[in-house]
Amino acid sequence: MFPARAASRLKRVGNPGESLYGSARAASAREGRLSLSRGLAEVAMSTPPLIERLFGFVEASHARAVAALLLACLVLFAPGLRSLPPMDRDEPRFAQATKQMLETRDPVDIRFQGEARHKKPVGIYWMQAAAVSAGEALGVPEARTTIWLYRLPSALGAIMAVLFTYAAAAALTTRRAAFVAALLFSAVILLGVEARLAKTDAVIAATVAITMAALARVYMNQDDRTWRLSWGWFAAFWIAMGVGVLVKGPITPAVVGLAALVLSIADRRIGWLGRLRPLPGFAILILIVAPWFVAITMKSGVAFFQEAVGQDMLAKVGSGKESHGAPPGTYLAAFLGTGWPLAPFFLLALPFVWRARRTPTVLFAIAWALPMWIVFELVPTKLPHYVLPLYPALAILTALAAEEGALAMRGWGPKAAAGLLPLLALALLAAVTAGFVLYERTIPIVALLLLLAAFGVAIAAWRSTMDGLFGTAAVQAVAASAVVAWGAYAFAVPQFRTVAISPRLVAAVQAAERAGACRGPELATAGFREPSLVFLSGTNLTMTDGAGAAQFLAGPGCRAVFVVSAMEPQFIEAARNAGLIARLSDRVQGLNLNGGRKLDIGVYWRQETPAASVPPAAGPAAPAADPARPIEDLKPAPEAAPAAPVEATPSPPPSPAAPVQDTPAPSAPPAEPEKPAGTPPAAEAPPPVDPVKAAPADAPKAP
Repeated sequence: MFPARAASRLKRVGNPGESLYGSARAASAREGRLSLSRGLAEVAMSTPPLIERLFGFVEASHARAVAALLLACLVLFAPGLRSLPPMDRDEPRFAQATKQMLETRDPVDIRFQGEARHKKPVGIYWMQAAAVSAGEALGVPEARTTIWLYRLPSALGAIMAVLFTYAAAAALTTRRAAFVAALLFSAVILLGVEARLAKTDAVIAATVAITMAALARVYMNQDDRTWRLSWGWFAAFWIAMGVGVLVKGPITPAVVGLAALVLSIADRRIGWLGRLRPLPGFAILILIVAPWFVAITMKSGVAFFQEAVGQDMLAKVGSGKESHGAPPGTYLAAFLGTGWPLAPFFLLALPFVWRARRTPTVLFAIAWALPMWIVFELVPTKLPHYVLPLYPALAILTALAAEEGALAMRGWGPKAAAGLLPLLALALLAAVTAGFVLYERTIPIVALLLLLAAFGVAIAAWRSTMDGLFGTAAVQAVAASAVVAWGAYAFAVPQFRTVAISPRLVAAVQAAERAGACRGPELATAGFREPSLVFLSGTNLTMTDGAGAAQFLAGPGCRAVFVVSAMEPQFIEAARNAGLIARLSDRVQGLNLNGGRKLDIGVYWRQETPAASVPPAAGPAAPAADPARPIEDLKPAPEAAPAAPVEATPSPPPSPAAPVQDTPAPSAPPAEPEKPAGTPPAAEAPPPVDPVKAAPADAPKAP
């Protein structure tokens, strides 16, 4: 299996942070020979001096290791936290529900517009509400529509997940190996994504890491009759368990419970769990979760439990929900990408994990990851982030193998696995280049230079891996991930405006207001129903179809509607039938991330201001969209951007189904340079749509 010396160390926990190779290195230096192990205990002549100094720094104390990990998290998670737009659909759903909680001052009920949102408990909404309230108190402008404030709990959760991965590993192995495990986990692509999204998953990863760090201490000290779990770790375990239940229901208890069950069966004893002090612990758990569950039951009856348990959790177990069904093995395949750069190293560690599966440290990490991974693979509904709380265990297993110099390198399989380090960096570089060329018709120079640099660093990590310098390779792989984060999140994604449809629609309304349109319009949308538009434009956004958009626009007051091109013929016909004349102020074209459909959306206006007081449009209305033209060419010219407010011509009284607000005719009607009033609009599919144009007050209406 592996040397008895290593086995005894894996069992020893008297001083979990003590280095396993300090004295060995000193003896090696005195004798002038190389260390026998080329794992994490690389000798100075093989390890670059900077990396060797880093390892020496973190080995000195836990505080130094934590400081180094905090710095790594800052470098890895900061890019894009503020600049990324709301990412449909889950993130703006959570953020909008939190915003409504602040608007209604109701901390119990969870709603998205007028619909109850009872899929998850209230924990994440309270955390986001606290972050936004703090932002308001500190004077952050428009804090309630500032998405990065809602992301702060996720970023903090990701940081805590990294730190408690180190804490869990420190109970199992050396300080250096624990640092490497936490460092590799911090660089994982999936954790970086979840750290930047206002959702539950980064926080759940933190609660699982905290509980498992406490459980590791109990398990590794079960043979010491004098040992006692400190009150700090006792409180951390049960508070994290309660917070996990409030954030995502049964996930945290399930991971911990399955791990404890597997360990108890493997060791054929269960008494060691008594050191968690379950009676006072469950009292803490109930005090945390019971108040809200009682309150929501009093408010909604059994509706929350019917939706959260029956329609959400059990529906996912029974079938693939929301088009996210996938066969078993999906998570394992996805891990090669979502787990980069950890995944290649873990593949190299698998032979060691199998050989050492009965040792306490390896068994603990296996019990953390494997049982719940199997459950997730068997559940039909699959999303990549479901298995994120299990990634720390894989990082710990990798560090344990590297510490013993046991990462496999013989044969073509390990070499192919190591090749994933530069291969995935190259794939990301190619994907970003292709996306910008196809959809933006530009080249993001800074982003591509950074991604190219990341590819170079990944090649260096691959070479170090092939040379057996696994500590060096791990640090280089993390550096490559950091450069990827800056290139992708700080420069590439914010410039990829094609997918930022909702922010551009809201910006179009604001531009029209600055150009003289009425202020603070009521808004409706026909055909584009993404949650990000609700979050950015307002809770009262009306969702309708083309005919409904015309009826909405005919209502009193300042109004504007967003109409997708496919619904514009219906909108135009309904508007003419209602005697309504609308004005197109802008068009927004882009790619909807959900479904990958190209969209062309017109922004139409209606306001309750006398036409004489409104300046005429500065030119012809914005042209209809041509799907064959590049996205840059579809942007309205500067002179066409200012929006002339909506005008309505005098007309007979409208039908009751679609009331029209008439305005007095101007003393000098604006000229119509395009074509005589009454000319029927062109209707093509997919539209270019000829928008309904403003006509002089004395012009006859089109039939």
